[in-house]
Amino acid sequence: ISDPSGDPACPQCGKRFRTRPGLQTPSQTSPVDGGLQEVLEEHKISLRRRCEFVTEGTAAAGSGTPLNRIYTELYITQGLSEEVNTQHEVRQLETTSKMETLHDTPIKCQDIFKPLPGQDTHIRVVVTQGVAGIGKTFSVQKFTLDWAEGLENQHVSLVVLLSFRELNLIKDERYSLLQLLRVFHPTLQTVTAEKLAVCKVVFIFDGLDESRFLLDFQNNEVVSDVTQTSSVDVLLSNLIKGNLLPSALLWITSRPAAANQIPPTCVDRVTEVRGFTDLQKEEYFRRRSSDEELCSRIISHIKESRSLHIMCHIPVFCWITATVLEHMLTTDQRGELPKSLTEMYSHFLLVQTQRKKHKYDERHDRSQLAFEHLEKGNLMFYQEDLEECGLDVTEASVYSGVCTEIFKTECVLFQRKVYCFVHLSIQEFLAAVYIFHCYTNSNTEVLARVMRSECDDKNKNGHLDLFVRFLHGLSLESNQRLLGGLLGQTESRPEDIQRAINNLKEMNTSSVSPDRSINIFHCLMEMNDLSVHQDIQEFLKSENRSEKELSEIQCSALAYMLQMSEEVLDELDPKAYNTSKEGRRRLIPADSGVELLSAGLESPNCRLETLRSDCTF
Repeated sequence: ISDPSGDPACPQCGKRFRTRPGLQTPSQTSPVDGGLQEVLEEHKISLRRRCEFVTEGTAAAGSGTPLNRIYTELYITQGLSEEVNTQHEVRQLETTSKMETLHDTPIKCQDIFKPLPGQDTHIRVVVTQGVAGIGKTFSVQKFTLDWAEGLENQHVSLVVLLSFRELNLIKDERYSLLQLLRVFHPTLQTVTAEKLAVCKVVFIFDGLDESRFLLDFQNNEVVSDVTQTSSVDVLLSNLIKGNLLPSALLWITSRPAAANQIPPTCVDRVTEVRGFTDLQKEEYFRRRSSDEELCSRIISHIKESRSLHIMCHIPVFCWITATVLEHMLTTDQRGELPKSLTEMYSHFLLVQTQRKKHKYDERHDRSQLAFEHLEKGNLMFYQEDLEECGLDVTEASVYSGVCTEIFKTECVLFQRKVYCFVHLSIQEFLAAVYIFHCYTNSNTEVLARVMRSECDDKNKNGHLDLFVRFLHGLSLESNQRLLGGLLGQTESRPEDIQRAINNLKEMNTSSVSPDRSINIFHCLMEMNDLSVHQDIQEFLKSENRSEKELSEIQCSALAYMLQMSEEVLDELDPKAYNTSKEGRRRLIPADSGVELLSAGLESPNCRLETLRSDCTF
């Protein structure tokens, strides 16, 4: 067994070998004095220990996988910062999976601040976007690890890695930038303002979407001295604007919706973590098991379900899928393999409770926590959040130790604990379980809140859409049987399910975007109602399409199926379809050009006042 601190060849190219911290030649390092250099070398060792191993899914505390085994490349996406997000992240995965990548330039993690060939631009602030669980944190850890091991970016004197989940703990306190460094990185205790001034510094702020404080770029006071005390949000906004330590480079990661907090004028480069390609999905499943037949069956099943195949762009969902399908295919499980997302997550919860011989708590404290904070947009929870939902902190820690696959604990600054579900989609599923439980127990107050949240302006970005899909999927008796007593006493009458299906098909969505109307089609699929899907398949095969009248929900389904089609659509004329004005509006997502135009027009930086067109819907 090789020593984890040894010097293996680089898994990216197979040729390059590591250089241990402390062995760099003077030409590799920045021009700083000897005393400071010793401090920086100690800091590198500390960062190496922090970033060398990562946990994936079920890994227990103290164990992990070498980061280099699971690192995937970033892709620069031009113009991403101009978009206005009106989609749930799953829909963003669907659309980006079909996007043309001809103009996207792959960029290696260590080159994040380097201009592209032919460019002569200084890149000071980089924002990296990506949906939850796609690999943003692994990317910043890879950059940090390569620097700490002397492999890359040795012109940089100091890398400061800070996560918003830790910064939240001091959001109400005042620090200077220098004090902030010392609090989060004790190895830098002896670094003075004068020494910091001669360093080439890279600040990495990971997880802006997890922030519990807002960055006010308009009204915050100006801070330009690294010894001046202020609140954390003021320090960060001044760093980003370049008022504070203007020579420093900044890298900020975020889920797409939260990234809009930062003015585009402050950002020099926007990158996106795209997740697994189709080839990488297959490689992931084949790497997990030496049973070739098992792997082939799993891959084949995923390809048969569009929903599962799309979600497998997310590494964590590949792990969830593998956990469920491996269990079902290697045990005496009877019945069909899960095809919908609700079925997959129901099986996942069932597998974990069976493996751990741990009955999921029917008090629904954790599922209530999932719902309460899904509404607020929180993925990370602190002690006070747990207590508000009636969860005992000690009990939560015990549960996270038993069921690390569902709920986990992380020890951060000052030994404070941060809690989270393994992935946002698990939080969304458990939130739906809680609401369905409230429905079966006639908790009308909570149900009314759900209806208000769904109609609220805050849901314009569709952050509750997957939760709503899960909620409809849980109405199926087959999913209720899987979850057993977790939902309480349930009675699914066929007439109630049919009424819900009819309501979905006739729903008025004139107040929501055409893209989000597609979620109604997804809800029908979760309820195992394939009628609309089959209608559109027959419509596409028909030779006299203009004679067939399309309902509004059929137009949403058609837009989705055209969007996901392998064939490139040369032209889309909404007037050629026999449908209502609202039906034509719902066809818009099928035309990516219209979507891009719409995103540009909605941008706060758009100066266009009049757009004339002879094409009317």
